[in-house]
Amino acid sequence: MASTSTQLRVKELLREKGWTTKILAEKTGMSESYLTHIKNGTRRWNEDSLKKLANAFELSPIDLFVEHRQRTDNIDRNVSMPERSDVELRVQVVPVAGDIPSNPSPYNNQLMQITTGYKDVFVPVLNSNDHSMIALYVENNAMAPTFVKGDYLIISPEVWTRSGDIAAVEYGNDLPIKAIMQVTYTEDFIVLESVNHKNPPIALIRGKDHFRIIGRVVQRHQRFAPSIA
Repeated sequence: MASTSTQLRVKELLREKGWTTKILAEKTGMSESYLTHIKNGTRRWNEDSLKKLANAFELSPIDLFVEHRQRTDNIDRNVSMPERSDVELRVQVVPVAGDIPSNPSPYNNQLMQITTGYKDVFVPVLNSNDHSMIALYVENNAMAPTFVKGDYLIISPEVWTRSGDIAAVEYGNDLPIKAIMQVTYTEDFIVLESVNHKNPPIALIRGKDHFRIIGRVVQRHQRFAPSIA
């Protein structure tokens, strides 16, 4: 059996995506039997299969490893900062757009930014290496009170979306819909709820109904009106 350090998160990723092994086989061109071994950790992957799996799941290869994910998820958040630090804060400017690209990338984000009327509008984000992040400008109060008109929702395609998280998603078999929804995973269904829970939830059948995470909402920037003296 593959060791924990080299085992891949294929089983977890299939569950989160709502895919079957057959769907993954179609997306990668690899056999179902080989993928079943990889999924169960009973066969060793090779460089070629790692690249194909990373492309299918739209992740970097390192994010496929069990140990890597555990290290990043179990960070101690009770950290006391020294009074002085030589750590340099990295500021990334994220493009603002009025809609979410189906496949965020630096090029697609810029295109969406221009076509939705937000050319040269950016918001700063600290210490992120996700260069495909985009800031969705909330143009109305349809998601109030959770998100209100004037908010910027920072969407990161590289951050993993877990049950209960709010994310930009694409769903629908005939005409796919893009929306900001709260995502809940169950054994048989993917349940999508409006962020303010004012609309009935939508239950999608795993492996049958089209569903895709575009990116998780990782931050909310609020634009405050200037105070009046």
